[in-house]
Amino acid sequence: MSAIPEHHVKDISQTPEGVLRIEWADMHMPVLAAIRQRFEREKPLQGVRCGCCLHVTTETANLMRTLKAGGADVALCASNPLSTQDNVAAALVQEYGISVFAIRGEDNDTYYSHIQSVVDRRPQITMDDGADVIGIIHGERPELAEGIFGGTEETTTGVIRLKALEKEGRLLFPVIAVNDANTKHFFDNRYGTGQSTLDGVLRATNMLIAGSTCVVAGYGWCGRGLANRLKGHGAEVIVTEVDPLKALEAVMDGFRVMTMAQAAKLARLIVTATGDIHVIRKEHFDVMRDGAIVANTGHFNVEIDIPALEQMATKRRTVRENVEEYTMDDGRRIYLLAEGRLVNLAAAEGHPAAVMDMSFANQSLSAEYMARHHEQLDRKVYVVPQELDDEIARLKLETMDVTIDALTEEQVKYLASWDQGT
Repeated sequence: MSAIPEHHVKDISQTPEGVLRIEWADMHMPVLAAIRQRFEREKPLQGVRCGCCLHVTTETANLMRTLKAGGADVALCASNPLSTQDNVAAALVQEYGISVFAIRGEDNDTYYSHIQSVVDRRPQITMDDGADVIGIIHGERPELAEGIFGGTEETTTGVIRLKALEKEGRLLFPVIAVNDANTKHFFDNRYGTGQSTLDGVLRATNMLIAGSTCVVAGYGWCGRGLANRLKGHGAEVIVTEVDPLKALEAVMDGFRVMTMAQAAKLARLIVTATGDIHVIRKEHFDVMRDGAIVANTGHFNVEIDIPALEQMATKRRTVRENVEEYTMDDGRRIYLLAEGRLVNLAAAEGHPAAVMDMSFANQSLSAEYMARHHEQLDRKVYVVPQELDDEIARLKLETMDVTIDALTEEQVKYLASWDQGT
């Protein structure tokens, strides 16, 4: 690169390793690569400032490359203090000329100063994984909203926050809920979270899943994926839920369903996947067995009441990387993984690139759509347009060498009719 952009990363000399990792991920992201090739030709984001707050991983790096190929001026910060891959951050800066503000393990003040660095670039399109950039703009920098076309949001938790803003009439610009695209949540949340969460737990603990009683809190798409992966490894899986329909679905899928107060007594491992606060609380820690392991795969580290656990413990120590042991006054030991943060990113590498291929295809096409259509959009949370969702599914099948049938003219006519029956 002729000039290194503004940045704050751990060690720029880690660039060569980061480049190799980015290239490896790119091999498994053919849909995004196809979009990047088109963006290179058409420049749909020419001159648009994109402010991104995402997990700084190899897959995200290829999304940033795609936005830049489309002509965007891109700045990136981390959406979680423990998810940054430092060599990837370095490579994005030095090799690909993208401003990055992210250091793995950064403290809270640094984390938010990095978000402010992105906001200071006065983005015209925001791209969030947890609505932190949008949160800063709405809470501290509302004067910037006038120059913003709109935003995109990657995760369930972020969409919940945005819909709350919309409901209160406080959303300052349109946002596309990328998380709600079928090609995102059906695959990223179910297969990506399911596999990568199990990967994070295993890397942190090296525990045997087969024969273990494992509890999954929440049976949304992330919880479904994790419960099925644990079942496939031979675990006895218990699901906890507050939604009767999801609880019934879990029962029909073959899982035991009970309250957390009941499940906590039995669990060897508990993983939260709800997007809500204090799913595991003091009364649950009180009844856990000696050696119980607790982890979270929801976006924020609030699903486990960590302050309550710290207050209850008489002793605390780090026993393995990403494993904290809390000793209760009766001698029981409870193990917390990855500080209660996203265990799949803090203790592992996050979702497989092949899954993020579809998620980030949604991000890039949604950014293009926002750039082209923002003047016609209201201050609302929008779903990804169906034609974009369908196109991503079609491209993914094509890259997998899968072909499907097309309706005949007769079938099209039949499906559009009302007067043909038995």
